[in-house]
Amino acid sequence: MENPILKQIGTVFIPVSNIQKARDWYCDILGLKTEGEVQFGHLYVIPMEGTGIVLDSKIYSEDRTFKTPAFHFNTKDIEKAFHFISNKGVNLISEIEHNHYFNFKDPDGNILMVCKC
Repeated sequence: MENPILKQIGTVFIPVSNIQKARDWYCDILGLKTEGEVQFGHLYVIPMEGTGIVLDSKIYSEDRTFKTPAFHFNTKDIEKAFHFISNKGVNLISEIEHNHYFNFKDPDGNILMVCKC
């Protein structure tokens, strides 16, 4: 039998405590308008290129937040990305490491990464 599972990641679910606040925060750091509706009272699909991100307040609990990055956001200019995030007042938890990536936290404590592609 041929394997029916594709070698693709469809979406990543991020646990968030407040779906509206999380939507606004993620859209702000990604330069997106907060268009689109919150689905079923707890899901917000962030319009991405490639692998998707779904914010989900139904799965949130403090112990379910990402303690290590489950994925990274791409950038072509790591210095510019670092200063952009820093100027937004985001909780940076590392400097630029190996001239390649840095980590930060969302308001719920999920650890996220930006990586030079």
